[in-house]
Amino acid sequence: MPKQRTKYSEDPAWADVEPLPQDDGGPNALATIAYSEEYRETMEYLRAVMAANEMSQRVLELTAHIISLNPAHYTVWLYRSRVLFHLKSPLRPEIDWLNTIALKYIKNYQIWHHRQLIITELDSADGETDFLAQMFEKDAKNYHVWSYRQWLVRKFGLWDQGEIEEVERLLMRDVRNNSAWNHRWFLVFGRFQKGAEEADDELIERELDFAKDAIRAAPQNESPWNYLRGLIKKSGRQFKVLVPFAEEFAGLDEGARVRSSHALDLLATAYAEEDARREDAFRALDLLANKYDPIRANYWIYRRGLLEQDDMQA
Repeated sequence: MPKQRTKYSEDPAWADVEPLPQDDGGPNALATIAYSEEYRETMEYLRAVMAANEMSQRVLELTAHIISLNPAHYTVWLYRSRVLFHLKSPLRPEIDWLNTIALKYIKNYQIWHHRQLIITELDSADGETDFLAQMFEKDAKNYHVWSYRQWLVRKFGLWDQGEIEEVERLLMRDVRNNSAWNHRWFLVFGRFQKGAEEADDELIERELDFAKDAIRAAPQNESPWNYLRGLIKKSGRQFKVLVPFAEEFAGLDEGARVRSSHALDLLATAYAEEDARREDAFRALDLLANKYDPIRANYWIYRRGLLEQDDMQA
């Protein structure tokens, strides 16, 4: 078991500090929080040093202690960063310490905001992508890590520094990793202020091919179908250009094999673009509502209603 820390009230190094108790509303407070004695005392000393605006090494040790007890305490993280910068403390050791905390508390977002502050001050992304790879080994869909990665790419211009390759590696492991698909979109279009207006046809075709290959590997995976839709919208094309591809996975004829409800969805959108195929669009939506995705029947009926309204207004 870890060694029990001496109480701050018994530590000569803290003898000059008068702890500040939390005010819960007097002796008859309705709902006081049942903190542990260790956490209660530690926070009382933090309030005291914050009230005095103390910037010292012992405050850094105090904040580290509190973070070990409650890593989601945002105020403590902010005060810690202020103290670090005031003392001009070496920041690489802080990153090393953060790594251990992040790997232990993988769903904590305060850690990543603090990391942004430290990396901004260091003005260097050295070692960051290697550490993010460790985080993804624990959880490849961690929202906070992906958000930080996007910030890192934009901050340090890492667009072409192995990011696409890393995304492809993660998608090879799990083609259903929607976070990786989202990051790929960010890498392809995020650098352009005007989006697809600066993305040439060759780039669009490359991405279309990538999404199609992923769909062929897992036809019922919604992520690449959404990616495909996004590419068509970004490029200003019509969905009907995808009809031959979508028809590889779904048909409307009686007895036709439907390998993907998402293909039917796309076909409904594409058929609706052509007057001659409007009835096929209705048929695709009916198949979704009644057979291939009945759990969302109300949505498909709603989509059908929108088409009927368009026909009435035409």
